[in-house]
Amino acid sequence: MSTITKEMTILEVVTKHPETRDTFMEWGLHCFGCAVARFENIEQGAAAHGIPIDDLIKALNETVDKTE
Repeated sequence: MSTITKEMTILEVVTKHPETRDTFMEWGLHCFGCAVARFENIEQGAAAHGIPIDDLIKALNETVDKTE
């Protein structure tokens, strides 16, 4: 079951699932530390950095699944 969706904000995901910080970093999305993370959803952040959204969402959900 997908816990994380592309519509969620980056900050929302990192707050609920702190283990995703490393995954965001590995994918080149370091936005969780900036003010934009409160308003920008994952899809917007991924698009701004040229990251394939479906692959990123899959990786984030795999990270969460491993810790639950």
